[in-house]
Amino acid sequence: MNVEVLLPGTADWFAVCDHDALTPGRGVAALLPDGRQAALFTDRHGRAYAIDNRDPFTGAYVLSRGLIGSTAEGRAFVASPLLKQRFDLENGRCLDDGAVSVPAFPVRMR
Repeated sequence: MNVEVLLPGTADWFAVCDHDALTPGRGVAALLPDGRQAALFTDRHGRAYAIDNRDPFTGAYVLSRGLIGSTAEGRAFVASPLLKQRFDLENGRCLDDGAVSVPAFPVRMR
């Protein structure tokens, strides 16, 4: 089963990798056709997420290497490996600074 990401500003889905290539709790970076990098994750229930891989606080492409966790409400997030800000995996919003977010990409498995 392929993990596909909806390319920003288009109606085109891009096959990123096989679902089996994703390990729950670990991220994978993928290069999209427009030159962006996406950080892909799966949770322990097998649900896939994709956000931009660029940490907006440092400019480094490292979010795929962050630590996965969940809030008390059960929302999945990734903590940047550099400054530890947490980003919601569904919408890209920074949980530590509401004025900051990263793009979140719709994901499907086919």
